[in-house]
Amino acid sequence: MTLDTIQAVLGWSTLINFSLLIWWAFFILLAPDWTYKMHSKFFSISKDTFNTVHYSGMAFFKLLVIVFNLAPYLALRIAT
Repeated sequence: MTLDTIQAVLGWSTLINFSLLIWWAFFILLAPDWTYKMHSKFFSISKDTFNTVHYSGMAFFKLLVIVFNLAPYLALRIAT
């Protein structure tokens, strides 16, 4: 595998993962009651806990995307 291929994979992976994060945030921010209603069918959880879990999850996911996708992509862009 060449560095160009790895760079392309990391770039696309970053784009796809941030798109997923935006999709997730879209549902939590624009339709919070509907999202809570759908999740509360599966889990017995309070609304405050629901918000805490989702916002923490989004923050953790964003951190992982930055550390494992975006940072290596930028490092390869700078190095090559």
